[in-house]
Amino acid sequence: MKFHYAGKYNGDENSLPQREHPENYVPFKETDMKTFAVIMNILGLVITFILLVIVDYVSKERLSLLGIFLSLVSLVPHEFLHALCFKNDVYMYQNLKQGMLFVCGTEDMSKARFIMMSLCPNIVFGFIPFILFLIFPNLTVLGTLGALAIGMGAGDYYNVFNALTQVPKDAKIYLSGFHSYWYK
Repeated sequence: MKFHYAGKYNGDENSLPQREHPENYVPFKETDMKTFAVIMNILGLVITFILLVIVDYVSKERLSLLGIFLSLVSLVPHEFLHALCFKNDVYMYQNLKQGMLFVCGTEDMSKARFIMMSLCPNIVFGFIPFILFLIFPNLTVLGTLGALAIGMGAGDYYNVFNALTQVPKDAKIYLSGFHSYWYK
């Protein structure tokens, strides 16, 4: 992996890494970016709310401020975990005013690696801490961190859903700009 910090994303998709499309490429059927942002924010909030209610119910303590802080601190490592799943150049962008932090690269990936790249940070910062909390309810810090991190992964789950429902078994997946494509 060759990591590049690309700086602030200015809203121009043409400024993102793009590649030529191979013959017979198929774009993922995705919603437009504004609709995507609204849906993912609502979905993320619903997931987070439900999981925080579970933390509050299971725990003998209230939600952990340290867990909240750790979930915010995990945003950059979250993107690094995505980046580690790339073999070639990967670029990290941010637009903190719009709450955006993301990585993109244009290399081919197997369906399995694309799914793993999408889920890796959510597993590490979300599901593992949350499951540990469910096993050890006194670890409210981990429950709070996990609940928030799982909710923050809503956009990643959308990518996984699209890969699982749209991409044939032996196809290759790649990113170009904000969009995902597959081909055989």
